[in-house]
Amino acid sequence: MRMFIVAGGPGGEPPRGLLPQPDDIVIAADAGAHHARVWGWPIHLLIGDLDSLDAAEARRLREAGVPVVIAPAAKDETDLELALERALATDAESIVITGALGVRTDHLLANILLLARPDLVGRDVVIADGLETVRLLRGSEDGGEACAVTLHGAAGDLLSLLPLGGAAHGVTTEGLLYALENETLYPGRGRGVSNIFLGHAARVTLRVGQLLVVHTQQPEAAT
Repeated sequence: MRMFIVAGGPGGEPPRGLLPQPDDIVIAADAGAHHARVWGWPIHLLIGDLDSLDAAEARRLREAGVPVVIAPAAKDETDLELALERALATDAESIVITGALGVRTDHLLANILLLARPDLVGRDVVIADGLETVRLLRGSEDGGEACAVTLHGAAGDLLSLLPLGGAAHGVTTEGLLYALENETLYPGRGRGVSNIFLGHAARVTLRVGQLLVVHTQQPEAAT
């Protein structure tokens, strides 16, 4: 089972190749319910302060039997955080967050930085919007066992590697035009930006640090 969380970012698009299956659960965070409805997705839970969702739309969901959890407007967490905490309380194998890469820079950064939460360690969590996916690769703290991720796409797709919280050491890539071999990527430098898929898969290995992995599909390659 996967958990899908639909945030209410303006212009949110359904992620290409990541659609809810019958056994999956969809949580809508406030105006994310509007996105889910437009995309034709089911909604199994609506949560948030509902300051962004049209009242008539919220009423229709209640009448359809969708559970609604209303949070106070004055709160420490965003609606997306509340939805994520609900998802973390389940035994979901993976969590897909959508509608989170909107036009406001503060919301965009806050949503991406959710991936660095300590309680997500060991969880398969990805932010996916339209042609773009973002995930966080976590290396070890002492240079021990490296971690790796394999991404599936098509020749011409873009892949950017952005260190988070400090330098990322021992970065090695396979299947990309500009190969990295046990290199260090530093915050504020563009060494890992806009690499290119050579084929249908690319692999990134990280030894120490944290690395945001941003995969952008080419429109003609999307299915």
